[in-house]
Amino acid sequence: MKKMVTLVFALIVSVGTLQAQDFKGLDKSPLDLIEYPSSNKETSKSVRVLYSRPQLKGREFSSLVPDGKVWRLGANEATEVTFYVPMKMNGTQIAVGSYTLYALPQDGKMTFILNKATHVWGAYGYNQDLDVARITVPMTEASQSVEAFSMAFEKSSEGVNLQMGWGKHRMVLPFTK
Repeated sequence: MKKMVTLVFALIVSVGTLQAQDFKGLDKSPLDLIEYPSSNKETSKSVRVLYSRPQLKGREFSSLVPDGKVWRLGANEATEVTFYVPMKMNGTQIAVGSYTLYALPQDGKMTFILNKATHVWGAYGYNQDLDVARITVPMTEASQSVEAFSMAFEKSSEGVNLQMGWGKHRMVLPFTK
């Protein structure tokens, strides 16, 4: 009888715990992951990017990504890039490992900054002393607008390009071998 009472009590506590569990709702800027090569059949990856995808929701790109201010290149946590093979960014050799990727818009151009810091929320703790490489590329304008900030890899003759778009703005960050 004592075992039965204990069992019933344990079941009541378990059911109560299951019903009391609160789960977090969907993130307003969902986390996304891209890899190169992107084929699921290809098991040997060269590079991976983990980033959050903010949405315009009627706002202007320039108000969300103001000129002269370091941007986390997405939302929430700063964008993180992992290299599985050595690569180069603007001629600088990049060792295998994980880095944070920031961006700095200025006068129709975007400076991409590869930084040693990882697991960083936003760009609030950006430390220029930890920069590994920088490259400035033009921002171009497309005819079609993209609501959610988006990234995709594209093979290039010298390595791989990280294509980015948000609103009508487009940027290409080249990584070479």
